[in-house]
Amino acid sequence: MRVLGIETSCDETGVAVYDGEQGLLAHALYSQTALHAEYGGVVPELASRDHIRKLLPMIHAALGQAHTPPGQINGVAYTAGPGLVGALLVGACLGRALAFAWEVPAIGIHHMEGHLLAPLLETPAPAFPFVALLVSGGHTLLVDVREVGAYRTLGESVDDAAGEAFDKVAKLLGLPYPGGPALAKLAERGVPGRFRFPRPMTEHPGLDFSFSGLKTAVLTTLKRAPENPQTQADIACAFEEAVVDTLTIKCERALQKTGLQRLVVAGGVGANRRLRAQLQQRVAQLGGQVFYPRLEFCTDNGAMIAFAGYMRLRAGRRTAPSAVSARWPLDSLTVP
Repeated sequence: MRVLGIETSCDETGVAVYDGEQGLLAHALYSQTALHAEYGGVVPELASRDHIRKLLPMIHAALGQAHTPPGQINGVAYTAGPGLVGALLVGACLGRALAFAWEVPAIGIHHMEGHLLAPLLETPAPAFPFVALLVSGGHTLLVDVREVGAYRTLGESVDDAAGEAFDKVAKLLGLPYPGGPALAKLAERGVPGRFRFPRPMTEHPGLDFSFSGLKTAVLTTLKRAPENPQTQADIACAFEEAVVDTLTIKCERALQKTGLQRLVVAGGVGANRRLRAQLQQRVAQLGGQVFYPRLEFCTDNGAMIAFAGYMRLRAGRRTAPSAVSARWPLDSLTVP
């Protein structure tokens, strides 16, 4: 079975071809970072228009790279939500049109399910069941994953997600867009221990997340601290430590609560070096294992959508949502 995957949920255009026997045959990714940089964030209308310009040529290129004519495609998977509605519609309209023309199923994929399953593209791949930490853009989730479509949310962000906090604190520090990677790079020059920020919602039981107060703590510290490059680096280091510690504590609790020993980490913040190193160490101390997608698949990409589409088709799903959704609870997905 061979599936074409299309990702257009926000500011990356991703296309991929996945084959059930041969694996990933082709994938291409175009980032709109330069387009949105002058505005300091994603402009939805510009994102949608750029997807329109890039998507069809990228599909032609991916099919060529995979040596796959349309007649060999068995399904078209596209991101149906959550995300920016205009951007989602671009991928959904083209994906469903191609599926109709090629007389194959069109599969609308939940964006976070794509991230959740992305580590299964790697070797070794995690076996079900596992706990997943999903830290992508405006989402921070801990999920009990039993099999494809069987998901139970253990905890989620009640205000700012980790990725949003990184971007907002980066703006406070005057860093360029995209803020998260810039902040992580600045933190490498920081002196640990000069500042300490709270580890939100870790002093009480529970697996939910809240990072808006952490952002406020950074703002208060910036107003009181001397203005110089080293202070900025030290604050960035302390902020990153607080986020990483919080995510690590919650992951440990989730593993202990479920009795599972496998942790999957996916999404853009999952590429953070400090987070990877700390989770690797702490989960190993619990006798468990941590699994990540390769760095290029931490951000939004077509490979994870193609693979999720393949898994869904293999499980018997042959229908797509009737519309795209800006908000779409992961718990609402079911086993086909």
